[in-house]
Amino acid sequence: MEYWKVDWLHDFQSEPTRIYSEIGHDGYEVRKVQHYRDGRILKADEFHESAEIGLSEIPVGAIEDVAGQPEFSASLITLEEFERAWRDASWATGARNPSGSETPET
Repeated sequence: MEYWKVDWLHDFQSEPTRIYSEIGHDGYEVRKVQHYRDGRILKADEFHESAEIGLSEIPVGAIEDVAGQPEFSASLITLEEFERAWRDASWATGARNPSGSETPET
């Protein structure tokens, strides 16, 4: 597993400004946390996605490729740093779980 922290440098009000990702050995995201300008911190996994946040549908590639783009600042982080971000985040309102029912925001 790899753990990424990516700061997205942009002016879009509805898009995240910081993204934490847990990347599996196959290059796909396993879990994700997104920080927004309005203070929301949302999380997603394979069972809990919403219109606001979801896992990438394609492999994420190499972190060096992300870091090489001018709108991103990307670095590898520890599992511990990722887990702190995960604990601080909430499920998105209307996120779906495996049973198909909505997951309440916590």
